[in-house]
Amino acid sequence: MGVTTVEGKSGYGLDRETELLQLKIMRSLGNDEQRRIDIVPTFLGAHALPTEYAGRADEYIDFLIDEMLPVVAENQLAEFCDVFCEKGVFSIEQSRRLLTAAQAYGLSAKLHADEIYPLGGAELAAELGALSADHLLQASDAGIRAMADAGVVATLLPLTAFALNEPYARGREMIDAGCAVALATDLNPGSCFSGSVPLTIALACIYMKLTIEETITALTLNGAAALRRADRIGSIEVGKQGDFIVLNSDNYHILPYYIGMNSVIMTIKGGMLYPVGS
Repeated sequence: MGVTTVEGKSGYGLDRETELLQLKIMRSLGNDEQRRIDIVPTFLGAHALPTEYAGRADEYIDFLIDEMLPVVAENQLAEFCDVFCEKGVFSIEQSRRLLTAAQAYGLSAKLHADEIYPLGGAELAAELGALSADHLLQASDAGIRAMADAGVVATLLPLTAFALNEPYARGREMIDAGCAVALATDLNPGSCFSGSVPLTIALACIYMKLTIEETITALTLNGAAALRRADRIGSIEVGKQGDFIVLNSDNYHILPYYIGMNSVIMTIKGGMLYPVGS
C-alpha cells in the first residue's frame, strides 16, 4: 500500500521482559539490511495499568521511570516515549511526570491524548513541547490552538474512530487553526485491527473534511515530521531518500474515490523498485 516507514509502539506487555522484547524486535527488524520498511520505535509502557498494579497507578509510573526508562535509553531501544493520557488510565500529572523523566533521558515525548474524554492531553502535549499527539477525538478548541502554537503534530487515526463508532477528530478545524496534521492507521490488536491506508484516505476526505492534497501531505511529509524525519523523507526533493509510489492512475484523486481499494502499483524504497505482489 505504499508504506515505507512506520512507527512501532510497545505497550502490549506491560512488564519489563515483554516491553523490552517488543522494542528489541523492532530494532532488529529496523537494522535488517534487506528491510523494505523502516521501523521507528516508541516506548509505550504506559499504555494501560497492569492488573498487578490495580489502584496503584503512581507506583507503576515510578516503575517505568526507575526501572524501564534507564534501560530503554541506555540500549537505544526507542526514540520516543508515549503515554495513554486518559480518564481511568493515566492522569495529566502522571503523564507529565513520566514524559518529563523520559525527556531527561533523551526520549522525545508523545501522547495518546483526548481520545475518549476531553482531559486536557492536547494542552499537556503543547506544554511539554511533545513531538506529536495521537487520536485527539475530544481535543478542546484551546488544546488545538495550543498545539498549533507549540508545533505539536496532530496525528489523527480515523480507522480507530470508525472501528469504535466514535466521532472523528476535527481534522478540518485543526488544519484551519494552524496545526500540522498527520494521518496513521493505528493498526493494533485492541481498538483497530486494520492497516488499510486506502480506507484511511477515504475517511479523512469524506468524514474529516480534509482535501486530497491535505490528506496526501498528512500521510507523507507530516507523518515524517511526527517521527522527526521530515528532513530526509516524506516528500520528493533533491537530497532526500528515494521513497515514493506509482499509482494505477494519472489522477491522484483516485485515492479517496476508489474507496478502500489499493491504487499503488509500485513502491520505490531507497531507490529500489518493488511492484505490488513482489
